[in-house]
Amino acid sequence: MEHPPNDRSDATENRISDLNPAQQAVLDDLGAPASERPEFPDDLRHHLRAAIETAVEPFLDALPTGDDLFVSKHRLGRVHGCEARFLAEEAEDFAWNVPIARGTITHKAVELAINWRREIEPPVLIDEALARYEQDTGDFGRWLQGCSEVERAELRSDSLDAFTKFVECFPPLKPGWRPVTESRLRAELCNGRLILAGKSDLTLGAADGLRAGKVIIDFKTGGFAPVHLDDLRFYALVETLRMGVPPRLVASYYLDQARLVPETVTEDLLRATLARLVDGVRILMELTHGGRPPGTMPSPACRWCTLIDDCGDGRAHLAGDE
Repeated sequence: MEHPPNDRSDATENRISDLNPAQQAVLDDLGAPASERPEFPDDLRHHLRAAIETAVEPFLDALPTGDDLFVSKHRLGRVHGCEARFLAEEAEDFAWNVPIARGTITHKAVELAINWRREIEPPVLIDEALARYEQDTGDFGRWLQGCSEVERAELRSDSLDAFTKFVECFPPLKPGWRPVTESRLRAELCNGRLILAGKSDLTLGAADGLRAGKVIIDFKTGGFAPVHLDDLRFYALVETLRMGVPPRLVASYYLDQARLVPETVTEDLLRATLARLVDGVRILMELTHGGRPPGTMPSPACRWCTLIDDCGDGRAHLAGDE
């Protein structure tokens, strides 16, 4: 099977071809010969599932009959931060805006690029992505159809910037790598009362029996944040519950820096992620069904929090930074 992300011999061959240094660095970081790819026990997912269900069952007893608890990487990350801000954001209705829409358009352009039969011209693919969604009858399509000309111009500009950086810095995706964009992950536990779900930006490769081979990648603009590691570890756990074999690597790719931050997936990492998930479920249930007042966790993000005018901890934190 052709698998450059898993085979350093292909990366060496590509080094003398037309890859630029940034693209070559990605192949070097992702590469691993078959002998270095780990194998995992065939009962790993059953042990992980049993451990999660045993730990969270007491917390889920507070769920009303017929209800479930939905956990995504974003929800888990926010509840481990400032609880007051988490509840305030939970109460807000979702609304599309340019920063959120940029990721959707950029990912669609990447998806189109995988099977594009002509020369890849970023403006053309971004316009194709916009056109596809403008014909959609869903919420995003309606937002695109009704947004102002200024918002659409900003969306096109921001999406073009992100996609151009992807084309410049990431090696061209070959069909043999099994690239999949916007790959959905889902695991249902405790008879459907706990749902773990996510959507990764890009996956490459696949498991070979019990030998890990998949790589899960999220694309980021801006700089590194520790929660990015937690997000990908959550994906690794859900993938393991789903498939029975963990991904070999998870990685954030920072487009502005042309920098890949990979992490090897191990059983210890999965069990640490499991503990963070269980603790998150506990907090979620206490806040949303147990009536516990939320705590605060001051941070630089207080500057953009809608609660700042009434939050003494947040104001004190920001005053100390001045």
